[in-house]
Amino acid sequence: MPEFKQNFLDHYAELTDIETFKEYCVKPVKKSIRVNTLKIPVKDFKIDLKLKKIPWTDFGFYIEEERIGLGNLPEHQLGYFYMQESASMIPPLVLDPKDEVILDMCASPGSKTTELAQLMENKGLLIANDYKIPRLKSLSINLQRCGVSNAVVTLMEGRFFKDQNFDKILVDAPCSGTGTIRKSLRTLKEWNLNTVKRIAGTQRQLIKTAFENLKINGTLVYSTCSLEPEENEGIINYLLEEYENAKLEKINLNLKSSKPILDYKENKYSSEINKCLRLWPQDNDTDGFFVAKIKKV
Repeated sequence: MPEFKQNFLDHYAELTDIETFKEYCVKPVKKSIRVNTLKIPVKDFKIDLKLKKIPWTDFGFYIEEERIGLGNLPEHQLGYFYMQESASMIPPLVLDPKDEVILDMCASPGSKTTELAQLMENKGLLIANDYKIPRLKSLSINLQRCGVSNAVVTLMEGRFFKDQNFDKILVDAPCSGTGTIRKSLRTLKEWNLNTVKRIAGTQRQLIKTAFENLKINGTLVYSTCSLEPEENEGIINYLLEEYENAKLEKINLNLKSSKPILDYKENKYSSEINKCLRLWPQDNDTDGFFVAKIKKV
């Protein structure tokens, strides 16, 4: 059992059932894959693994056996499947991209980008952006392996986009990663609220820039793998206060979710934020995630 900081436990005890949360923090996350329908239909996908369908997507599957070296399988190298955590598949599904002009503002390493291209059926235009050259290398490799042909890779800090007109935007924001503790116990050691506050400042810049570069009637999806209200409900509340024409839409997927946190420390957030999706690891035995769907009216 890893050592939990007392201030970490005190903090999360105010937000959730702490004993259940601790149990899932140290429980290995279930391996899952996404069948890449740009290369092969789900009905034709055959692999020597025991699979179980993920309830909220038609092309995601849990691997129900102990198996290492998935990346060495020929089916992976050929781009027939992508190794992707099941909750990570949710933001592209919520964005629901079509034959449109789409921005993935924080794209690397490309799990959600390749899923967006898959949902778009390689039609339209997908701008896959990130801010460091090393991050673009893994992104480009994954786009090529998965047969993505409608994407343009760009190098820029997301906050510098200006005077664009995207139909839809995904901001899978850099975050503290507290929803992924079960994949990286190091997060427990590194966790502190000062870091959370610093990251939240970057997230506010990114969501504001994204909304300003969105078409009228366009859709913005904001997501993190953080469980911190400052990085999630607090960011959405900021956007709603800044822009009267930012309207939240309800997310309906076949999964269990928890109520968003509207009362945090001295902050009282808008009741509209109840339309957002907050996933604790114990809700569906996944990573923790937060997803918001915003319409520009």
